[in-house]
This record gives sequence, C-alpha cells and structure tokens, in this order.
Amino acid sequence: MTTPRDLSITAVEAGAGRAVEPGDLSLALAGAEVIDLLEAGALTLDGDRIVPGGGRPPGDPLLSEAAAALVRQEPYESVEDWLWRRGRGLSEVYRRVLVAEGQMARRRRRWVPARGGRVEPVDSPARRHAADRWASGEPVLAALAAAAGIRDRAADGDEAPDIADDAVLTVLAAVNEAVVELESVRQRRTVEKAAFDNIWRGA
Repeated sequence: MTTPRDLSITAVEAGAGRAVEPGDLSLALAGAEVIDLLEAGALTLDGDRIVPGGGRPPGDPLLSEAAAALVRQEPYESVEDWLWRRGRGLSEVYRRVLVAEGQMARRRRRWVPARGGRVEPVDSPARRHAADRWASGEPVLAALAAAAGIRDRAADGDEAPDIADDAVLTVLAAVNEAVVELESVRQRRTVEKAAFDNIWRGA
C-alpha cells in the first residue's frame, strides 16, 4: 500500500460524516505522492524544487504515473506547482482506481441502485493497513489527513507533526499552504456570488 491509497481510504472511513473537500484531499494526495517518491528515491528536493532521481517508485500504477509526470528540465518544478498541477481532480482518480480494483464499493441500500450509494472501503488487507496506520497516529498520514480536513482522535491538526525529515516537512508545509490558498479562493467566490445575487435581487 502507498500513502495516497491509505489517505484515500482514511478520507472515506475516518472522515465519515464530515465534509471532506475534494480539492483539499486532492492537494493532500499529490503531497502524499511526493513523500512516497522521496522515500523510494525517485526524487529529491533541492529547497522546494522537485528533482527527479534514479530510484524506481513502488510497484503502484498511480505512483508510477506520478513519477513519469515529474518535470525533468531545470529549474524543475516547485512542490507548490506540483500540488496544483498533479492535484487537479486527483481525489476522484484515486477513488475510481480503488473502486475498479475492488478496494472500495458503493454501499447498497434497499430500493436504491448500487451506483447511487456512498463509496466505502471493503474489508481487505488494504483497508486494514490504512486503519492500522491511522489508529497508530503515524505522523505523515496524520498530518496529511489533518490538511485534508479529516479530524479524529488519531489526527490532531493543531499539533506539529513528529517528523524529523526536512524534505517531508517541506512537502507538508506546501500542502497546508495550498489548502489555505484554496479555501481563500472558495471564500472569495462565495462573496462574489453573493454580491452578484444581491445585484439581481435589487434590479
């Protein structure tokens, strides 16, 4: 299992009943990919720049896709730019893959077609791995989940992650900044829409 897959499952399982914004989750997933590729030696960080490395990503098609998408010309790509480029719609990509692989399925309800139910993880080694990692409060998963807006006793977004790796901390900081920026965009659009509606009501 990979960190993005664990995060996708956690977002559904631990985030049940909470409104997890797909955009926030997508940014966190893109950050999770960078962290896994760092660990695999498929990239390094030069400051905040992603430098492709010689290591091979784990045998996961989505991580392999991420590695293939790295910018390979100097001055390379910043972590922030990667999050916005790679993160576009990424939560839906992972959801579709997990459903296609049978790791998630739509919950069936009486009189409701399967396609209309909520997607849930099925009982599988992948689900148990994600659950164990989440329950243990593993710092990287906890920090990414907090950034994505998932709150639970195993992840407190107000606490600094117990992580010593500077590169990982750089990625996590970029994820948090991107999520804050995305929220600012949402709020601005809400204000603009309200102002537009007021104009029409006053017309």
